[in-house]
Amino acid sequence: MTTHLQVIVLNGGSSSGKSGIARCLQAVLPDPWLSVGIDGLVDSLPPSLKEPGDGIGFAPDGEVSVGPRFRALEQAWMTGVAAMARAGARVIVDDVFLGGAASQERWRTALAGLEVLWVGVRCEARVAAGREVVRGDRQRGMAESQAALVHQGVAYDLEVDTTRTESLDCARTIAARVG
Repeated sequence: MTTHLQVIVLNGGSSSGKSGIARCLQAVLPDPWLSVGIDGLVDSLPPSLKEPGDGIGFAPDGEVSVGPRFRALEQAWMTGVAAMARAGARVIVDDVFLGGAASQERWRTALAGLEVLWVGVRCEARVAAGREVVRGDRQRGMAESQAALVHQGVAYDLEVDTTRTESLDCARTIAARVG
């Protein structure tokens, strides 16, 4: 059982249930945990970086492209998240590893020296696609295209599957590993 855990990284495709799990973790964990997500970073970008090229682009089929200016800002964001943890905050990260193992390696570098629990959040592509339609705030096709892609080559301490398991139950499974 981990006692000095500082960061929980949730990785899963769009509409897999990461944000719901993060909210449930905040409710069930005894200490306060901050929740930060890649969606917040994307939402904070200026409009000029919310398009293909230098920023982040979303194709009509749901494919996501990431350019160099977005990647530089993402790296700064990761460094900032790590700084919060180093300053004593406990942090839940909600991310989508579009680059699979390479994305995890960027986080490993930023979080070096911190105690991290790596959690894979899986969801069957068809179920995630259905959630995507209901949400209405995502480019259709993202959930299906990302369901397996984001897990390629990624090493986890724990995996949960939201296909048939509620966010609260997944959060309780994760919380049991936090101590």
